[in-house]
Amino acid sequence: MKSKSKQIAAIICVILLVLLYVATLVVSLLDFPGSDKLFAACLVATVGLPILLWIYIWLYGKLTSRKTMADLFPETDSEEGTDGDNRG
Repeated sequence: MKSKSKQIAAIICVILLVLLYVATLVVSLLDFPGSDKLFAACLVATVGLPILLWIYIWLYGKLTSRKTMADLFPETDSEEGTDGDNRG
């Protein structure tokens, strides 16, 4: 049940990003008063929303002491039995 809620949240985020890309495209093609400011806002949101979502996921992992996909260095976590690993 927990993974289903994560999947729903991920689908909602993907839908929001796609709608944001479509809105950016539509605003870039239309010419009306204030469209330049709306286009700039869409571009900022296109870059800022994924970064903000990553920060939220990272912060959630830090506050709950869990590993998340947003960990900065997931391979440097201390794991037993990986000291003598000779892969490669």
